[in-house]
Amino acid sequence: MANSTITLPTLALAVGVLIAAGILLWLLIRREPPQAASAPGAAAIGDDMAPAVLDAMAALGTAMIDSGYPVGLVRGALDDMAKVNGLTSAEAVVFPTSILVSSGDAGSAQTRAVTAGNRAAMLYQVYAVDRIAGVARTRPGSADWVRRQLTRAKDLPAPFTGPQRVAAYGLLSAALSVLLGSSWPGVIAAGVLGIGVGALLLGTERLEAAYQALVVVAASFGVGVIMLTVAHLIDPAVLPAIVAPLIMLLPGGLLTIGVIELATGHIVSGAARLAAGAIRLLLLATGIVAAAALIGVPAITATQWPLGPIAPWVAVAVFGVGISIHQCARPSSIGWILLVLYVAYGAQVLGDVFFDGVLSAMVGAAAMTPVAVVVARQRTGPPALVSFLPAFWLLVPGALGLIGVASVLDGASSGSDTIITTIATMVSIALGVLLGLVVSGSARGFRAAPTADWMEETAEGGSR
Repeated sequence: MANSTITLPTLALAVGVLIAAGILLWLLIRREPPQAASAPGAAAIGDDMAPAVLDAMAALGTAMIDSGYPVGLVRGALDDMAKVNGLTSAEAVVFPTSILVSSGDAGSAQTRAVTAGNRAAMLYQVYAVDRIAGVARTRPGSADWVRRQLTRAKDLPAPFTGPQRVAAYGLLSAALSVLLGSSWPGVIAAGVLGIGVGALLLGTERLEAAYQALVVVAASFGVGVIMLTVAHLIDPAVLPAIVAPLIMLLPGGLLTIGVIELATGHIVSGAARLAAGAIRLLLLATGIVAAAALIGVPAITATQWPLGPIAPWVAVAVFGVGISIHQCARPSSIGWILLVLYVAYGAQVLGDVFFDGVLSAMVGAAAMTPVAVVVARQRTGPPALVSFLPAFWLLVPGALGLIGVASVLDGASSGSDTIITTIATMVSIALGVLLGLVVSGSARGFRAAPTADWMEETAEGGSR
């Protein structure tokens, strides 16, 4: 058993949350609708239909990459779509930045090559793309419909306005500072800085990729300077909150998906994502270290839950609501996202009793994955990827905690330890997700509710 600082009340709360979630999970499994009939056999393909199917495959692959799906799942969806439409010789090559689909079924070789990964989809758009993919991989003759719906999905109205998203960023930043063990001044500072960073991110969403690196460095430097100044003038216990306003800039999901791709044999894609994530971490560290060199770092005293053992559990709910609004999840998905977050956090707390902070992230990921898969099978449940992403942002800083923050600010002697800890955390979460998928029997995972009625819905109803 690890040398854990988890108190008995916190442990009791974690066990209670997991028991309640287990009961709810059992009830959801019992009331699951019967499995849909297997997909119909491949339809005969005419010479005039092959181009339409290839165009739809390219559009679907691009939308799924933009939504954050691992390349293995994207390729699986494209293969299913090709087979159900009778393209028996179709092949798909998928990378995080490009997609190539080709087929020789129509009498001559035809190829489509498109770029991907140029824009990040919001959670309500991920929901729509997931449902469209469910139709594409099971319904013959749906190629034209798939292309129309994917075009509409890009223009779906967001369920929340810009000011609401900025305010929600401040809310989730303040909540995360509680989970990181900050004091009340740190919570307030994190909330205010979160509003500033949220406004910056919203204002630069459409900025060219070449300038995004400057935004990351500017945000981390600005947050670092203000937090360190507050630490010197008011309370050093605000320092654990220095990561909180930067949470949406942390490449937790990117690195974790990259590790999953490496573990499943997609070497090029996995390595590309890891390289991109490592550069993002380096940019964040550059800004914080520059601020530390300018202002100086006061002594940090670690305190376990300075705001009380109940505060983190309240903070999880506030974090879940805040990140759902900021990332524009459908309002009907927020309750399901909170369920997955509480399971992930409760399992992480329990795992910290037996393992260290890094391995506790694996326990949290392994516990949340079957829950996310079951939730995705409910009629109103969001796709598993929608509930995974907020949990990524919760698990990574929670595993690193004050140790990770202190080592970033402590200078060169422990900088390598921080990098190793961060990488180990991502690997642990990825292994936890893979373990959870195996346990849940969903090795191909990320499937949503049955698509029987989605074919009849219009994209205008997608943000409900």
